[in-house]
Amino acid sequence: MPERSPVLAVIGAGPAGLAATLAAAGRGVRVVLVDSAAEPGGQFYRQPARGLGARRPKALHHQWRTWRRLRTGLDARLAAGQVTYLSERHVWCVERESSDFTVHALLGPEQRESVALRADGVLLATGGYERVLPFPGWTLPGVVTAGGAQALLKGGLVLPGRTVVVAGTGPLLLPVATGLAAAGAKVAALVESADPRAFAHRARSLVGAPAKLVEGAGHAARLGWHGVPVRVRHTVLEAHGTERLESVTISALDSEGRPVPGSERRVLCDTLAVSHGLLPHTDLADGLGCGLDGVTVRVDEEQRADVPGVWAAGEATGIGGAALSLAEGHIAGRSAAARLRGTTPDPGAWASAARTRTRLRAFFAALDGAYAPAAHWVERVTDGTVVCRCEEVTAGAVRAAVGSLGAGDLRTVKLLTRAGMGWCQGRMCEPGVAGVAGCAPAPARRLLARPVPLGVLAEPADPPPPQ
Repeated sequence: MPERSPVLAVIGAGPAGLAATLAAAGRGVRVVLVDSAAEPGGQFYRQPARGLGARRPKALHHQWRTWRRLRTGLDARLAAGQVTYLSERHVWCVERESSDFTVHALLGPEQRESVALRADGVLLATGGYERVLPFPGWTLPGVVTAGGAQALLKGGLVLPGRTVVVAGTGPLLLPVATGLAAAGAKVAALVESADPRAFAHRARSLVGAPAKLVEGAGHAARLGWHGVPVRVRHTVLEAHGTERLESVTISALDSEGRPVPGSERRVLCDTLAVSHGLLPHTDLADGLGCGLDGVTVRVDEEQRADVPGVWAAGEATGIGGAALSLAEGHIAGRSAAARLRGTTPDPGAWASAARTRTRLRAFFAALDGAYAPAAHWVERVTDGTVVCRCEEVTAGAVRAAVGSLGAGDLRTVKLLTRAGMGWCQGRMCEPGVAGVAGCAPAPARRLLARPVPLGVLAEPADPPPPQ
């Protein structure tokens, strides 16, 4: 009988996962691409639902030619039988056994049934998620994440509201604001807490990626064309409304990151799209026992994690945008194909991608420092502000756990207040709770990467057949 080709499971069909799939397929391994969405592309290349009949989907995207090359390449590999694409599979656990891995995923929108597949290697391209810090009024209907607003627009062709304020900090705010304005929303203001001087201090690192600077300048120009007021070194102090959002109060920030007295102004809006940067999705890597550098998966020059047979690429190894994800995915896919076939990879085969990776990592490290959330934001969180939405825990309860009950770490705060014990298991509220508590965020060591029905866990685990 012919020898079975090694199987590589790529988890995540965003830029990193697609690049890895194309690099690995056809080099002696079979690739199973697993993603939670109905269509490949991830958040960056999110496509409108087919039933909507979008006539010009490229109007919602930049780097459309890159996406078309990726999609055409994927279709060719699918037709050749070198890639299997499994959509609407929500991976909740990856088990490492003696010589291979079992990937467990919940099926479809209902997520009531689990399936499993076996692979010889796993490549994690799980992307990132938004960091949203609490402030008074942030739980009002009409307050959404910036990425959520973008997802509604790209995937559903729906505006989150008619009059929008985009606020927080980070490079995501620019494309979100320009996209909403181009789609017909009135963007009442772009409120960015970063200080422009922080970029000047990092000019040497930033000029290393001129294409990214041109991209940012293009967004800024389009905001000007749409007449969007841009307020730098400003922040949202509070969101106001009764049944839903009606307005926000914004304020200028001084050099220490505190509101400037007398600079407050009220902005009428029905939607606030807010974000304070992105955080890597590391739950699956953490469950496999991969080492972390802070909040990112630790990888070597081949994008290998420190667990044999596991690679990671894209935002999971550090937030850096689509171009960096494509470079890392290409390197990881080539390395995985060689290693799974028992050969030594040739770094010269990905030298160009490695140079891109080096340059963009330096660029985004500088950008991350410039876009740090405003200092002293915790001082503006009132005791009555809910910081854990799942369990409705207020900032006052967290402060009492620290000040009166002696909690000295995030786990103790969680045990005393239930903050982080709800549906999201702290994925969304942990940065805010940690900030209010004055504790450092710590790896959660979650065995399961997402909520799983008890019935799934109670089912006997029959080993899946080889792919």
